[in-house]
Amino acid sequence: MTAKLLDGKALATKLQVKLQTQVAQFKAQSGITPCLAAVLVGENPASEVYVRNKRQACERVSMASQLHRLPAEAAQRDLLHLIAKLNNVSGEHAVHGILVQLPLPKQIDEKAILDAVHPLKDVDAFHPENVGRLVQGRPRFLPCTPQGIQQLLVHNHIETAGKHVVVLGRSEIVGKPIALMLVQRGAGADATVTICHSRTHNLPDITRQADILIAAIGQPRFVKADMIRPGATVIDVGINRVDGKLCGDVDFDAVRQVAGAITPVPGGVGPLTITMLLENTLKAAKLQIANHGQ
Repeated sequence: MTAKLLDGKALATKLQVKLQTQVAQFKAQSGITPCLAAVLVGENPASEVYVRNKRQACERVSMASQLHRLPAEAAQRDLLHLIAKLNNVSGEHAVHGILVQLPLPKQIDEKAILDAVHPLKDVDAFHPENVGRLVQGRPRFLPCTPQGIQQLLVHNHIETAGKHVVVLGRSEIVGKPIALMLVQRGAGADATVTICHSRTHNLPDITRQADILIAAIGQPRFVKADMIRPGATVIDVGINRVDGKLCGDVDFDAVRQVAGAITPVPGGVGPLTITMLLENTLKAAKLQIANHGQ
């Protein structure tokens, strides 16, 4: 028996159709077009692809998008100046969401840059204020990739309440926030969560306990079939390039013979990450209008 394929691309298309309607309603009521500004420092090929995909997704849901480029040798003050400008722009040319494409060049302090983005425009949910709200269970925005994972589970009727979720990876982008989201009370949550990482002892013994395994460890095909409990759900967040081809953190062909459900790479979590970014941008536009008393 091969695992059920969790098609993130199809779900993303469905959610974007719904979002397009919501954007149209917002524009009709407010006269404002939600706008996402992406900031790209240098010429990382993977980042170029990702930014292009985001721009195309904005077009599909009738949102505005901007791309601001800085050279790879840009100084930190130049990037801070650009973010300050985007934070303050309002009116007809308002920017509602700011996305700083990571990774940044070594001469730039990543935390200082992410902290500089206004919390109401922080559609990646990386600002300490937004992270703190997530910890307390009252998020302003949900981080995009974790939110995509949660949507994938909910829409495929994969129960999380009372289930053991094992998260491989402790990054600020995926591992920590998805763990925080899944331990909250409510739909798509109420799980028991274990976080594993490079220092974890007896890793296969822990992963085999998982009802749901989320792999975000950044190592190609790291998760093998003997690390999976038969029938478990496997969510592969990894995007790696090996011999010119994309693959995840899971040995897909082998694990699919053991798991009950699995995400492909590409076509799994990735398309949903972008969709959640668009949802956050619309929410940001609504919050900024309310904040300005309009």
